[in-house]
Amino acid sequence: QVRLVESGGGSVQAGGSLRLSCAASFYIAGTYCMGWLRQAPGKGREGVAAFYRGGGTLTYFADSVKGRFTISLDNAKTTLYLQMNSLKPEDTGAYYCAIRWGQCGDTWPEDTSYALWGQGTQVTVSS
Repeated sequence: QVRLVESGGGSVQAGGSLRLSCAASFYIAGTYCMGWLRQAPGKGREGVAAFYRGGGTLTYFADSVKGRFTISLDNAKTTLYLQMNSLKPEDTGAYYCAIRWGQCGDTWPEDTSYALWGQGTQVTVSS
């Protein structure tokens, strides 16, 4: 079964860290944009970070997380990570992993159309 499974969410105090993982049940081949999106209560999903692999690799970060979050893909190309440091209460939300084949493109992070989504993992940051 082709799927993405997130893990690593939890509850932390402001200033703490969490590492999210997204395990793919398949080898990720081709040109793709694999990202993390989050949804805060009462709000829509927003792109947080993305990893693009094509001829080379690129990473994308929302302005709100630049300098605090990093994204990486393991060498086996099956697990995507999101290292979140200096967490803030406004980082609270459900975090989703998603992938689409092709570019992340100029429409990232506004474009939240992905081909495959994980089930999400909850991150709660208390002040």
